[in-house]
Amino acid sequence: MSPVTFYKCLSEDTRLQCLLLITLKQELCVCDLTAALQLSQPKVSRHLAELRKCGLLADERRGKWVYYRLASNLPSWATEVLTTTTNNNAEYLANSLANLNQTLSTEKCC
Repeated sequence: MSPVTFYKCLSEDTRLQCLLLITLKQELCVCDLTAALQLSQPKVSRHLAELRKCGLLADERRGKWVYYRLASNLPSWATEVLTTTTNNNAEYLANSLANLNQTLSTEKCC
């Protein structure tokens, strides 16, 4: 993966937030991300598909839900960038993370 491809894939806010939340939680399903971002399922799914096309995410279908995690073949430098960005931008993720944690603690959507 080239740095240009990597950073182009991160250039949209919804894709970046999805990727950082997945980096933080290791694995999330579409319903988790829709709750976290307060966006429609089709919109979130479209952005996740783009991240998958870029080679940043891997997916696994379980019943009717699809779960996403970082791609196992992601270069170490890319993983380090995502981890560093996640760990140093709590304010950027605060609302989405609060929504996600509330959803995960009160209900299981999948």
